[in-house]
Amino acid sequence: MRQRLSLFVLSNAGHPVRQYRIPHFLLRSGLLLTVVAVAVVAYGAYDYYRIQEQAARNARLEETIQRQAAEIQHQRSQIGRFAEEINDLKTALVDLGRFEQKIRIIANLESDDSQDGVFGVGGPVPEDLDPSIPLEEKYHALMREMHDQSQQLQAVSRRQSERFEDLLQHLEGQIDLLAATPAIRPAKGWLTAGFGHRKSPFTGLKEFHKGVDIANRKGTPILATADGQVVFSGRKGLLGKTVVIDHGHGMVTRYGHLDQVLKKKGERVQRGETIGRMGRSGRTTGSHVHYEVHFNGVPVNPRNYILN
Repeated sequence: MRQRLSLFVLSNAGHPVRQYRIPHFLLRSGLLLTVVAVAVVAYGAYDYYRIQEQAARNARLEETIQRQAAEIQHQRSQIGRFAEEINDLKTALVDLGRFEQKIRIIANLESDDSQDGVFGVGGPVPEDLDPSIPLEEKYHALMREMHDQSQQLQAVSRRQSERFEDLLQHLEGQIDLLAATPAIRPAKGWLTAGFGHRKSPFTGLKEFHKGVDIANRKGTPILATADGQVVFSGRKGLLGKTVVIDHGHGMVTRYGHLDQVLKKKGERVQRGETIGRMGRSGRTTGSHVHYEVHFNGVPVNPRNYILN
């Protein structure tokens, strides 16, 4: 027997006017529909919240991707600049090697005939890196090549440093030698007697003149013709008042017939420094300086050592 729910609608006087009967299945169906509707609304709300949360995550992920893309682009740009710097450094090292070769030629040193001087013995100069290639395709190849070339450049730099240290030591020795080599006139004046055999103005006999004579007024400054140390200062037989300077490397100079000696034995002197005054002490016919240059104990022509 079907069950029904009876509803009574009362009149204003309180007497029943109309009676409605609602079947139970309709009630159950309505209740079920209500539950389903509530469930659908709740799921929709949850799904909407989940979609919003996912959208927020996607936005953050997109921002992260953009930031990483910018960093990758910046890194690629840095890699390109680094490749260009490697090329520039390589060019600079090659130029430096060529400059070193020129210095060695000028200094009369043995030159290195290996290719481009500084790069491996017999080895070619590495080809320039191409920083404009698509890094997406050749990133690892470029990085490997940059690593290899940077290691080679480090080895070349160390080798070049050793070569320049050797060159510097040689040039320092050459500088000392040049400073110790007579190179200027010992005094202003007129050359009155040269180096070699001549007729003696005193005896009329042929004799060997070991130096040159430069004549000028008494008191004319006498200059050291190279750096060195005074090893004698005083009277020396027929030369009268004399200064002898040892310049090292086998070079010795003598200055005779001085009126005044201004340096003492043991003093260091430099090229161009006044060491005495011209005079006519010793055996002489007039005011002049007798100037000698000795190399390894042998007198040589002083005119070969006068460059001014």
